[in-house]
Amino acid sequence: MAASAAAVLVRYCLLLLCAAAAAVAQEVVAPPHDEDNDTVLQSSSSSNYCLSWRLGAETNNVRGWWTVPAQCCGYIQAYMAGSGQYQRDVDLIVDQIMGHASNVAASITTGAAGDEGGGDDGLDAWVLDVDDTCLSNMLYYKTRRSYGCLPYEPLSFRAWASKARSPAIPAVLGLFNYLRDAGFKVFLVTGRDAEALGDATRLNLLRQGFVGYHRLILRTASYRGQSGEVYKSEMRRQVMEEGYRIWGNVGDQWSDLLGHSLGNRTFKLPNPMYFVP
Repeated sequence: MAASAAAVLVRYCLLLLCAAAAAVAQEVVAPPHDEDNDTVLQSSSSSNYCLSWRLGAETNNVRGWWTVPAQCCGYIQAYMAGSGQYQRDVDLIVDQIMGHASNVAASITTGAAGDEGGGDDGLDAWVLDVDDTCLSNMLYYKTRRSYGCLPYEPLSFRAWASKARSPAIPAVLGLFNYLRDAGFKVFLVTGRDAEALGDATRLNLLRQGFVGYHRLILRTASYRGQSGEVYKSEMRRQVMEEGYRIWGNVGDQWSDLLGHSLGNRTFKLPNPMYFVP
């Protein structure tokens, strides 16, 4: 009888231990801090973590990162060049931009633009960034920077850009042609240095079919050292002070789209390879 009671007690203890183990397994453990990118997000699955990291970067919740997290190098490579997802994302966003541009053009034509004006005075404008908005630097980031897993190197990029070989991003070239043909003045605003890369940038744009833009704005000596956000805000302010109405602003970096003098609407293209403050 005593032996039977002992056996029951042992089985009961084992059940308690199993229940406790199951409860521990279901607990949410505080994720470790990711010092490389100043984020506390983590997952047991690397692919899930990298998907979350990319979403955080694209929504400007993950900031100040200088390289892609080491565990996400393969994921970013697949996203940019292997799966076709990057191109599909760009195409979808450009479709949205085209819809907005078409609506704006129609409202201007019919006089329904309201307080924001618009008309036949030649002052309706759009602003487009250049690098990884109009022109793709993916080949450079593939061969020289491992899709962003190595930090940005200014001299290396300048050597690449000086060759004027960056291909157009097809969907954005189509957008550019539509905006130009619809009568908008298209301003291409880039952080590229005017003295070092001005001629190469003009040649690259010409080679890739970006013909008929109203003005290419490059960074001159007086704006060197400014953050992208401060510099581009100032360039847009100057455009608006000339009387232009900016109906849309398109870029791959949040620094293209934040600050002041933003215009009617902003659009962010995907780019998980680098961060420009």
